[in-house]
Amino acid sequence: MAAGALALVGEACAQGYPSALLWGDAHVHTNRSLDAYRFDNRTVDADQVFRFAKGEPIVNPIDGEVRRLSVPLDFAAVTDHAEFLGVPYDSGSANRTSLESKTLIRALVDKGDYTAAYEQFARAAGSSTASAGMVAQTASQTAWAALADSADRHNDPGRFTAILGWEWTSRIDGAVLHRVVLTDADAGKARIFAPFSALWQRNPESLWAFLARTRTQTGVDFISIPHNSNLSNGLMFAPTRLNGNPLTAAIAQRRSEFETVAEVVQYKGASETATALSPADEFAGFEFYRRSETPPPSRADYVRGALLTGIEQAPLLGVNPFKLGMIGSTDSHSGMPSAEEDNFTGHFALDSVYENRTIEADGGDGNALSGGGLAAVWARYNSRTEIMAALRRREVYATSGVRIKLRFFGGYDFVAADAAADDVAVVGYAKGVPMGGDLTRAADSRAPRFLISATKDPRDGNLDRVQIVKGWLDGATAREKVFNVAWSGARTLGPNGALPPVGDTVNRATATYENSIGAPALSAVWTDPEFDPSARAFYYVRVLQIPTPRRTLYEAVAHGDPPPEGRPETIQERAWSSPIWYTP
Repeated sequence: MAAGALALVGEACAQGYPSALLWGDAHVHTNRSLDAYRFDNRTVDADQVFRFAKGEPIVNPIDGEVRRLSVPLDFAAVTDHAEFLGVPYDSGSANRTSLESKTLIRALVDKGDYTAAYEQFARAAGSSTASAGMVAQTASQTAWAALADSADRHNDPGRFTAILGWEWTSRIDGAVLHRVVLTDADAGKARIFAPFSALWQRNPESLWAFLARTRTQTGVDFISIPHNSNLSNGLMFAPTRLNGNPLTAAIAQRRSEFETVAEVVQYKGASETATALSPADEFAGFEFYRRSETPPPSRADYVRGALLTGIEQAPLLGVNPFKLGMIGSTDSHSGMPSAEEDNFTGHFALDSVYENRTIEADGGDGNALSGGGLAAVWARYNSRTEIMAALRRREVYATSGVRIKLRFFGGYDFVAADAAADDVAVVGYAKGVPMGGDLTRAADSRAPRFLISATKDPRDGNLDRVQIVKGWLDGATAREKVFNVAWSGARTLGPNGALPPVGDTVNRATATYENSIGAPALSAVWTDPEFDPSARAFYYVRVLQIPTPRRTLYEAVAHGDPPPEGRPETIQERAWSSPIWYTP
């Protein structure tokens, strides 16, 4: 075993390393979510979501057309909003409310004014606030039981995993603090508890406390996944509590216990970093999405910023509060979770049809959205237990919707020839730790070496380059740098480490491209040339593909229209690994 690597690697090798690469979506809404129902998903329930994820055809709820995925998923999670769960669908009185009433209720929920939202619901239902509360509670219990039963019906270990969860939808003064909560509970265990709602508490500390209590009481496991931190107005990954007080060791420990991964990409943009925060990173502006110019992006809104803050806080607290792996998902509210650029199914059912793309559903322009993201999981078997375990150990990664196969290991004994191994995983687990793992200081304080292997899916564009993003402590302040470590073609690095662009083969008139540039696979063993053995650090991999058509170009060509003004015509799809952390 490599010097400084944790003992868990030896255990993993002894049991057989995770060799199954599972593709899934951990964030999907059905017609039981208030906003999904509000924006025209009246028919697609959990059964249809799981059928769609398995590659079966279903009917688009707004136009009646048949839709299906090009390539089925290995797992999916139904994660409806806990707030007003099932109310507009299951409650007869709520079904009779006017569209204006539903719009007002949604606006009040978005503002975080839950008392006013409940009062509006009561008025629309023609009842008192108390009786409306009883109706809503019954509707939510019915919906939760139905979702759990559906997940059990479609769960088929070894073939397809159906996961139950919910979304805790906290907003404070417009700041998005949403978490997707996944559980390994079956329908029987799920009936013991109700999904924790932001109607009860809007502070995430209350959510984590609930998860801890419920886990103790039921034996059920939970993972809380921050999403759309790019819309959090500086709150999601702040180094302080919501009341402005500093983080404590206890709060940091509780947070790290349940928040092991973050959703770094979905329909509403990427949350890796922003150009304003990482000006030296030429690819920092990928799928940048914000609803307002104010407040400006802050480090606390992005996952890279969280990782940087985490290594600053770790020596102060004794625990890293932001030790986050990365996944992608769609956040589909149409019930048709597709991350395919040429098969965009809309954020909502409303904008799943071309004619409605520019409608400002939920405060945004549908043309600002890309095809979402996917969660890639390295597991031993396709099951709830294995997927949850992979999320806990962070042996997962995100893509923008493509299926790049990515392996990433850190250790001290890798050599250049390891990059050409028939199975880099055999070498990787034998000599180091996988993505999501930890390295400690080597006996001789030498620099760690990283083994990377990336292969494109046959259906996707070739690879442009492989990069390593490094964050490290310089005194008490964390800094960042991006290194190009492998690339296609005969390009050479400039004196500052920059790499010339790969080129662009996209035909704007036909929405096609050629794999005449780039490479099907890239691999490398890379040693940090600026390593300081005394400084905490993290490293993660970013893999870029060559430019390919974005969904806006596919749609414009198909309809004979010009592409929407101000929206990209191409996209450089990518993958982000979970980090490997170095602690002296």
